[in-house]
Amino acid sequence: MQTKTDMTQELQQLERQLEGDLFYDTAMRTLYATDASAYREMPMAVAMPRSESDIKTLIRFARQRKITLIPRTAGTSLAGQVVGSGIIVDVSKHFTRILELNEQEHWVRVQPGVIRDELNLFLKSYGLFFGPETSTANRAMIGGMVGNNSCGSNSIVYRSTREHLIEVKAILSDGSDAVFRAVDLDEFHSKCEGDTLENKIYRTVRTLLGNYDNQLEIRKEFPRVNIERRNTGYAIDLLLETAPFTAGQPAFNFCTLIAGSEGTLAFLTEIKLNVVPMPPKETGLLCVHFNSIDESLRANLIAVKHRPSASELIDHYILECTKNNIEQMRNRFFVEGDPGAILVVEFARNSREEVIAAAAACEAEMRAAGLGYHFPLLFGADTKKIWTLRKAGLGLLGNLPGDEKAVPVIEDTAVSVEDLPAYIRDFNEILAKHGLYSVHYAHAGSGEIHLRPIINLKTEEGNKMFRLIAEEIATLVKKYNGSLSGEHGDGRLRGEFIKQMVGEKNYQLLRQVKQAWDPENIFNANKIVDTPPMDTMLRYTPGQTTPSFKTVFRYYNQDVLQHAEQCNGSGDCRKTHLSGGTMCPSYMATRNEKDTTRARANILREFLTRSDKANRFDHEEIKEVMDLCLSCKACKSECPSNVDMAKLKAEFLQQYYDSNGVPMRSKMIANFSLSARLGSMAPSLYNFAMTNKTVSKWIKSFAGFAAERSMPTLYKTTLHNWFRNRKADQASFSKQAPKRRVYLFCDEFTNYNDVEVGQKAILLLERLGYEVVIPEHEESGRSWLSKGLLRKGKEIANRNIAALRPLVSEETPLVGIEPSAILTFRDEYIDLATDDHYEAAKALAQHVFTIDEFIALEITQGRIRPGAFTKEKRHIKLHGHCQQKAISSVAPSVQLLSLPENYSVETIPSGCCGMAGSFGYEKEHYDISMKIGELVLLPAVRSATADTLIAAPGTSCRHQVKDGTGRVAKHPVEILYEALV
Repeated sequence: MQTKTDMTQELQQLERQLEGDLFYDTAMRTLYATDASAYREMPMAVAMPRSESDIKTLIRFARQRKITLIPRTAGTSLAGQVVGSGIIVDVSKHFTRILELNEQEHWVRVQPGVIRDELNLFLKSYGLFFGPETSTANRAMIGGMVGNNSCGSNSIVYRSTREHLIEVKAILSDGSDAVFRAVDLDEFHSKCEGDTLENKIYRTVRTLLGNYDNQLEIRKEFPRVNIERRNTGYAIDLLLETAPFTAGQPAFNFCTLIAGSEGTLAFLTEIKLNVVPMPPKETGLLCVHFNSIDESLRANLIAVKHRPSASELIDHYILECTKNNIEQMRNRFFVEGDPGAILVVEFARNSREEVIAAAAACEAEMRAAGLGYHFPLLFGADTKKIWTLRKAGLGLLGNLPGDEKAVPVIEDTAVSVEDLPAYIRDFNEILAKHGLYSVHYAHAGSGEIHLRPIINLKTEEGNKMFRLIAEEIATLVKKYNGSLSGEHGDGRLRGEFIKQMVGEKNYQLLRQVKQAWDPENIFNANKIVDTPPMDTMLRYTPGQTTPSFKTVFRYYNQDVLQHAEQCNGSGDCRKTHLSGGTMCPSYMATRNEKDTTRARANILREFLTRSDKANRFDHEEIKEVMDLCLSCKACKSECPSNVDMAKLKAEFLQQYYDSNGVPMRSKMIANFSLSARLGSMAPSLYNFAMTNKTVSKWIKSFAGFAAERSMPTLYKTTLHNWFRNRKADQASFSKQAPKRRVYLFCDEFTNYNDVEVGQKAILLLERLGYEVVIPEHEESGRSWLSKGLLRKGKEIANRNIAALRPLVSEETPLVGIEPSAILTFRDEYIDLATDDHYEAAKALAQHVFTIDEFIALEITQGRIRPGAFTKEKRHIKLHGHCQQKAISSVAPSVQLLSLPENYSVETIPSGCCGMAGSFGYEKEHYDISMKIGELVLLPAVRSATADTLIAAPGTSCRHQVKDGTGRVAKHPVEILYEALV
C-alpha cells in the first residue's frame, strides 16, 4: 500500500522531470478542488506544463501510477468537468500562442490556452473572427470551448465550436502523437489498418457505427436532429452522419467527436479553427419587455422568424440582482418598471436603416399578437452595456445572500425552439410541485434556457432535492427528445443520466468509445461515462455546521463565510488587461490562478468551513493566497457576485493578527498620520531622511520597503495650518454671496503630502463662489483599514460619523480630494458603524462626494460654467483611481476636465496602477507593482506628447506615474484651477 510519504516522493521526482511547475501543497490543491460547478474534490497535484514533452511526461506518470490527468484552462466548467482526484493539468499559463493564420482559407491554428476574445482581437485587423461566443468569452479558452463544445448567444448564426473545429493535434493515452482532421473514404479505411492506438481508434468506430442495428438505435434514441445544441454523451450520432456510414454526407472527421468530449479522449496541444468574415457592422438590440416568462417565450417564436443573430432571455430574478451590483446598476438603464422578463433580440444588418426596419417588423408582429409592452431599440455603446448585463447572469446569481443559491443542476437543457414554451411550462409545474422556483435566462432563440432552481445544498433536504430535480427534469427532457446538455457538457453532473437519455445500448457504445481511446482511463476519468452519483463530492456537506464568526465588519444579511461563498467560480476575475476593467490586477500580471479573486474566496471558504482551529482564520495558506490582493476594490463592482475581496482580506488580517500579532511594518504604515504629524514639525529634516541616498536606503531596508521606490515627502506646511492661518485673499472670492457651503474633508494624504493639491482645490472652489469649511474630524482611517487593523479603523470611522453627521446635508455636502479616503464614508464606514451610528452612517454617505463628483454635479446644475476658464487647447490623458472606479465613476473626472471648452480628455483604459497605497512600496511587492503598471498605464503615459497633461485623482497613482515614467501627473482639480482666467 502506497503511503502519503511515498506519493510525495514520487511527485517530487516528477517535479524534477518537468520544465514547467508541479504543485502539491495544500493551498494550491485547494484552489483547484473546485470549478464553477457545485463540486469539490481535492486533487493529488496541479501541473502547469511548459511543453508537449511535459505533457508526455505526465501521461507516462499517470499510466504507471494508474491515476487520471484532468486538463484545465479557465476552470469555468459548470458540470464538474475539471474537478477530480488526479493531477490537474493547467495549460492556461503556457499554452497561449496563436501559431498560424491563413487569411485566404479562413483558418487559424492556436494552442488551447488562447482566450476567445483575445483571439478575436488578433483576427480583427484581418477582418475575421471566431464565431461561437460564450458568456465567459473574455476569459474562456479555446481548449475549454472545444472540450465543452461551447456556443453562446449567437449560436443561431454561428452554431457551436464543433462546426468550426477543422483539425487538432493531440497526444493519445499511450503518449503517441496524432492529428485528427477530415479524411476521405480511402484515407479513413487506411487509418483503420495497423497496430497503433490511432489505428485501433479508427477501427473501433468503423465497427460500432458500421453496425446497422447500432445505427437504428442511435437515430432512434439521440436528441432530435433539429436541436443543434446537443452535448449528450459522445457525438456518435453526428459521426454517423458522415461519408463512411451515410452516403452523400461530409467527410469523416474525428474532430466531431473530440468537440464536447471534455478531455476524456486525448490531450489537445494545437487546435485549427474555421474563422469567418466579421459580422455586419450595424447591430441593434430590440429589448422587449414582458409581464411573464411564458409571454416572452411565445414572442420568441415570432422573433426567430425575423432572422435575428441572437434572441436572449433575462428574467426578473436576474433583473432584481442587477439592482444590487454596482456595475450592472449602470447597465440596466433601458429597463422600464419591473418586467417579468426581457427578450433581447439582436439584428445585424449592413445599415442602421435595415436594422430599424427588421426590428419594426418584429415589433409589429409581436404587438399584433398581444405580446410585449415596451420595445426600446438600442445601438452603439448601449448594446455593449446590455450584453455585459446579460453575460453577467451567472455571476449575478451569486448575489443571493444566505445559504440558498441558484444551483447548476438542470441549467443546460435544450429542446426544439417550437417546444420551448410548453417545455418551460412543464418544467415550472415540476418545480412548483416541490415548492421551488427557478431563474430563467439565456438562449431562447436556440431552444436553451439556463434554468437554476434555488436550493440550499447545505441541508439534507436540499441535497436530496438536488438529485430529485435532476431525475425529474431528465425525464421531462427525454419526453421532448431534447438534450440534457446544450453547451455546458455532461461532466459528473449529467453523466449519470446519459443512459436514460440515449438508452442502455447506446450508452454501452459510448463506453466502448472511451475504452478504445483511453484503455487505461487516464484522461479525465469518470466524466461522461462511468460517472459517480451526481450528488457526491459536492462543495457543501449536508448538515455541515460552522461556528458563528465574530467579525469587525458588518456583513449585511449574511456572515463572513456566506460572503466568501457568493463566489460561484464564474472566473470573471481571470480576464486580462486586454479585456478592460480593473479586476484582478495581480492575476493580470502573473496569470496565476492563485492570484485571482476566485482563489482568495475559495481558500477562505475552505478553511472557514473545514478548519479544526479555534480561530479558523489562523492559517498560513490563507495568508499566502491573500498576499497579492491589492485591495483595489475592483471586485466589489466588477464581480457579478459582488464579492468584496478587499473587505474579506482586511477582515482576515485582523483575525489572523489576533493569533499571530501585528508585524512592525504594518503598524508603521497604519500609523502614517502619526509619523507624518511628527515629521511636519521639521519637514526639511524629514524630507532629507526620505531623499538622501544613504539615509533613505537605510530607512527602506529597516522598514522593508523597496530600494528602487522613491519615498513621499512632506510639504513645508500642512493644509490645516495653511487654511487656518492664512488671511483669506478676497480676490479669490466671488463678489456675490457664496453659492453654497462646502465641507472639505482634509484627509491625511492631502494634509501632509499633497498640500498644493488641497490649496488649489480650495482656491478653485472659492473662485467659483463656494464657501469652503474644513470641519473638525479625524484622519480617514484608510491606512489602518488597508493593513487590516480594523478595530482601530472602526474607532476612527465612528468618531468621524459622530462629528460630521450633524453638519453634512444635501445643502452642505462633504467633499474630499483623495478618492481612497473620502470614499470610505460610502463604503467601509457603513460596515464599520456601530449599531447606534448605522443609520447616521448611511445618511451621511448620501451627501459625501469626491471633489470631481461635486464639481461635475455643479456643472450639471448650471452653477459652474465654461466662461470662467481658458479657451486654450489642451489634451489630457486621465487615469482613474481604482476605488473611484469601483465606488464612484471616472465620468465626473472626465466632465470636470472637459469643462474648458477646448480641453479634450482621453481616458486611459488602464486598470489598477499597481501602487495601491503601501503595496507598491513593500520590497516583496515592488516587482509585481511595476509589472501591473506596465500593463497599460505606464506605456500610455510614455506615449503621450510632452504637452499632454497627465491627470490622476489618486495620490498613489501619481506617485507610480512619477516613479515609472518620470512624468508628473496632476489631480484633475489642479488642472481645472490652472485653467481659470
